[in-house]
Amino acid sequence: MHSGLIAYLDSVKSRDPAARSRLDVLFYPGVAALALHRVAHWLWEGQLFFVARLINHFARFLTGIDIHPGAKIGKRFFLDHGFSVIGESAEIGDDVTIYQHVTLGGTNPTTGEAGKRHPTLRNGVVIGSGAQVLGPIEVGEGAKIGANSVVTKDVAPGQTVVGIPAKPVPVDVVHYSPGFMPYGTPCGEDVDPVRAKLSELEEELEALRKEVKMLRAARQPQPKVKSA
Repeated sequence: MHSGLIAYLDSVKSRDPAARSRLDVLFYPGVAALALHRVAHWLWEGQLFFVARLINHFARFLTGIDIHPGAKIGKRFFLDHGFSVIGESAEIGDDVTIYQHVTLGGTNPTTGEAGKRHPTLRNGVVIGSGAQVLGPIEVGEGAKIGANSVVTKDVAPGQTVVGIPAKPVPVDVVHYSPGFMPYGTPCGEDVDPVRAKLSELEEELEALRKEVKMLRAARQPQPKVKSA
């Protein structure tokens, strides 16, 4: 158990350059919220719903983080800063990172899988601050969701999405932030989906101009050749 705690604290420290030591990490609100959630979830699974809810409310009062006792959370989960909401049927894999003011929210269960109203995050997902991930969708392994994005559709493994509604960025983002990408948000103008669409339209317009020029040239009357 002691070695597992050390490994968890080290995993958080590796994702947060502000952490000077394991002791720093131990007092993070996200770490406290996760510890209390583990207890609440154990009670929830044992159908001690009222006690589980009491611990949930205490954790929310203490940390500002609301994790429903029914939510399933994997190993080495890091919720940075806090003020986030994680719904009852949310499922979170291993090594997932969520920043502040994120909502894993639910929708009407009749629109998706029965009883499943909240997202499923696969291993290694990073969600930037302020993002809203809504409904019984799946965010694939290693995917990244940029800050303030609104996600209502599945995200493919390894994909990075930004915007409202969230759309995939048009270029490979690895060269912007090798390895772990803080806040799941690539920096650089060429990863803006709107800018990329404009560039695509400009290329199409240039191609049409060339085609029109060729058609005009073909319609020009040819000079008559005089016979000898």
